[in-house]
Amino acid sequence: MCSYIRTIILNMQEQKEKLQWALGKAIKKYRTGYSINRLSNEIGLSKSVWSDLERGKKDVQFTTFWRIAEALNISPIVLIKDIERELGKEFSFIEDNNIKKMY
Repeated sequence: MCSYIRTIILNMQEQKEKLQWALGKAIKKYRTGYSINRLSNEIGLSKSVWSDLERGKKDVQFTTFWRIAEALNISPIVLIKDIERELGKEFSFIEDNNIKKMY
């Protein structure tokens, strides 16, 4: 594998882990006062998966993300804004600035 491609793949994995960690931190922040058991039952997610999410060990589908926000009685945009604040506005999965400018 070309070293450039390897670098891109490693960067994407690192960015994914940062995103998962920021999501976990936001979920944990809003879970205050709720038990994992109650919330996981409410949205049909196992306790172990919920725990993994809070520890930044799981990636979620958008529908699951939405259900989590609803279970926490917040808008999904609130979670997104918290994640963006944690990661910073410069966070990106796209390495090449020329590609970013196209969007």
